[in-house]
Amino acid sequence: MAVSGQADSRGMRRRGLLKAALPLGAGATALGAWPATATATATATGNAPSAAPVRHGRDRIDVHCHLIPDFYRRSLAAHGITEIGGVPVPAWSPALAVGFMNRYGIQTQVVSVSEPGVTYLSSAKDRVAMAQRLNTYTSRDLVHTTSAPLKGRFGGFAVLPLGESVDEQDVAHAVAEARRAVRDLKLDGVGIFSSYGGKYLGDPVFAPLMKALDDLGAMVFVHPTTPRDYPDLGLPPFLYEFTFDTTRALVNMLYKGVYRRYPRIRWLAAHAGGTLPYISYRTSLLTLTPAIAQQVGAAGLDDSSPSFRRLFYDTALSPAPQAMKSVRELAGTEHILFATDWPFTSALFPAAGDPAPQLDETFSPTERLAVERSNALAQFPALAARIGAKKA
Repeated sequence: MAVSGQADSRGMRRRGLLKAALPLGAGATALGAWPATATATATATGNAPSAAPVRHGRDRIDVHCHLIPDFYRRSLAAHGITEIGGVPVPAWSPALAVGFMNRYGIQTQVVSVSEPGVTYLSSAKDRVAMAQRLNTYTSRDLVHTTSAPLKGRFGGFAVLPLGESVDEQDVAHAVAEARRAVRDLKLDGVGIFSSYGGKYLGDPVFAPLMKALDDLGAMVFVHPTTPRDYPDLGLPPFLYEFTFDTTRALVNMLYKGVYRRYPRIRWLAAHAGGTLPYISYRTSLLTLTPAIAQQVGAAGLDDSSPSFRRLFYDTALSPAPQAMKSVRELAGTEHILFATDWPFTSALFPAAGDPAPQLDETFSPTERLAVERSNALAQFPALAARIGAKKA
């Protein structure tokens, strides 16, 4: 897990790289206009900017953002955690989040807790207490707040009290908290990490939790964590290790039968599913699907696992066509949901306006409205009801 407060050479290199990246972020986000390449494509396909649906102010639903309330920040700092994924723990408050949303045309953020979650706490009792405090705060002060400036601006995924060494007791606590969060706190889903201390989703130890999430019909947000003993290339692990860990979890769940045994769980994969869309065919090769398709002369009809096609994928840190076209080819536009990964991506959003102009290179205006709004509303009906959104 890459959570650290040490001023070692690895940390110094990371901070230098982040500072160097700031001008690139400014240049990228300043491009709020319809790109020239997208204009040419849109003209050829009949999706020219003039045919765009009318957008009414703040209409985006951001399904991948993080919250760092002060009590949680203090707890992290007390345990020496000042970096997450190679990035210094950023500033966060409800007011800062609303300001960000207002600048980028976002109506609502669905917030979650990033790594390390509560895994840094050695006591199961402490993990349960912190998870309960975070989830109660998310529900009471954000999702179901009566504060006029914040009402309707937040949805939320629960954090689970899982530790680095997952055992039956940990999983039992996670089951209880998932039920409390969804049924009592009325949160919009459950957040879970790709791995915990080297145990990946799909490990048999998680079976009772998978059963509970299936019973709840939950939307489950899979967020990566930094794996143990990853190769030190002198780069922050969020650049590449996060994507690999997400992929490991999603592939492991395929071969451990999770998608088949728990069909009512809807899975939302962070960062466009890591590397999965690009290698979905290869990682399906040990299933029957590609072999059957090839034998009947229909290779390409369904040459990746249908389970991968049923997952949902967010656009966080992945709006460019290299990622989005691969995701669309695998799962279809209706399974892609807009996301920013704020506030960890604050350096990429120094201005205001269009938060992801690169999406125009993959999606028509109508498709982009679905990605940025209606797809999320369809999967988060309670959120849609809270904000008074009309059905798509």
